Amino acid sequence: MPLDPITQSVIQAGLEQVCDEMDLTFSRAAFSPIIAEANDRADGIYAADDGSLIAQGRGGLPVFVGAMQYSTRTLVEMIAAGKVAAPKPDDIYIVNDPYLGGTHLMDVRFARPFYRNGEIYCWLSNTGHWPDTGGVVPGGFSASATAVEQEGLRLPPVRLFKEGVLDEEIYSIICSNIRVAEQRIGDVKAQAAALMVGEDRLNALLDRYGDDTVTEAIAELRTRASTQMSAFIDEIPDGQYKSTAWVDSDGVVNEPLAINLIIDKTPGHLRFDFSESSPPCMGPMNSVIATTRSAVYLAMRHIFPEVPISAGAFEPLEVLRPENTFLDAHYPRPVSGCAAEVSQRIAESVFAALVEALPNRVTAAPAGTSGNFGLGGHDPARGQDFVMYQLSGGGYGGNADHDGMANGCATIGISKAPPVEIMEQNFPVLYHRYALREGSGGAGKHRGGLGLEYEIELRRGDATASFVMDHGRYGPQGALGGEDGAVNEVEVWRDGEMYIPEHLSKEQDIALKAGDRVRVRTPGGGGYGNPADRDPALEAEDKRLGRT
Repeated sequence: MPLDPITQSVIQAGLEQVCDEMDLTFSRAAFSPIIAEANDRADGIYAADDGSLIAQGRGGLPVFVGAMQYSTRTLVEMIAAGKVAAPKPDDIYIVNDPYLGGTHLMDVRFARPFYRNGEIYCWLSNTGHWPDTGGVVPGGFSASATAVEQEGLRLPPVRLFKEGVLDEEIYSIICSNIRVAEQRIGDVKAQAAALMVGEDRLNALLDRYGDDTVTEAIAELRTRASTQMSAFIDEIPDGQYKSTAWVDSDGVVNEPLAINLIIDKTPGHLRFDFSESSPPCMGPMNSVIATTRSAVYLAMRHIFPEVPISAGAFEPLEVLRPENTFLDAHYPRPVSGCAAEVSQRIAESVFAALVEALPNRVTAAPAGTSGNFGLGGHDPARGQDFVMYQLSGGGYGGNADHDGMANGCATIGISKAPPVEIMEQNFPVLYHRYALREGSGGAGKHRGGLGLEYEIELRRGDATASFVMDHGRYGPQGALGGEDGAVNEVEVWRDGEMYIPEHLSKEQDIALKAGDRVRVRTPGGGGYGNPADRDPALEAEDKRLGRT
């Protein structure tokens, strides 16, 4: 007998609540501001047999949705093949290898088998962005890396916790290869604690409704998500849709990289073909296949947010493997920019391809960069080294209904910039400016949202700055006659002299001393519709407030 709709809905909400509580636990217990304040993390529940997504927290980064699904599947396959030790209750695996279903090395994934009646019922998994995993630059965002080894420590799936006990030998290997290692134990235990909370809450849900009932609800959730996504896809007329999005450069060769997308729409199905994109690049802007596919999934989630997050939502979406392009990276290609930057260009290409077919659902391009700024050095006042990681928002694209939002989070997630006060408390920096970037939104019937402008001074000691950003050469695309948003701008002031990186928004190892400053202006969103059609009252208000 099928489940009644109320029970189905309650169990669906219960599964999401399990993930939400894992997210909350992770952020509250973590030491690093990038997790504790910015929420650069995600938690989810995955199927025991193939790692397919069952549920993810509403506050987790969407780009991790597909990536963790691939990562968990790879773990299950490697265990079955005898390449990874078989699990026991309370084990927790750690892995950050990008080529095994990941993103970049700084996104460290934990996976815990969830047992019921002596059998693995599902997997609980999470990802957290560690502030440093080694490599040639503090923070891991090496703008000129030519091999993944230069980006940090690469971990295959290993049991970091064995039957609930931290393996000190494995942990010591990790700590011996990363900066500010003494702080990582806080993030490690927070990440593990989140999974333990998930186990408690999931057990309670199963105890309340019964294993068979919850299993039936999970299967029905997947079926409904697939059916719903197919129905929404049929809002798009059958046919072929094309677009191009650009990456400024790879950080090594100062030439743009093209993301060429062809979407084929057939009844209830979309096929995404990136095979005509640029070949693999020398620098760190390559994307592993898990991230490429996850970027497509998150773009479609932006377009059809009504579809619940589960593996079923992805079934009507076919992403062809773009072999021999920079969107299908293989070892040893560097990949530090894939999740934070390239994935957003992929999403932008999806928006640009479908905006004419779905003008009431798709927006002009958002800022589309996480603004990765790493600062590492020694704080003489505290007598210790530090690694600071700053991400930042930008303008959203205008849409059919209204102007784009100012200073929104990155396309790939719902993380937020750490508060200025927290950053100044934890690191030897002073923010001289943190404000909206007036005039940065692209003109249109509905203007693009405003980007962000901030300026940071190093107060004491010596440090090195590194940037892996994008949209420094090309601004976010306008749509349906709208103009592009303003480009990303980076300025480094040393001894009163301004320095602009050759690659505009990518460079590493820029030496700073006390009193030197970094100024960043993030992109505004693209405009939507012909600027001549803008409401005169809105145009007058823009001029009054200096927004144009």
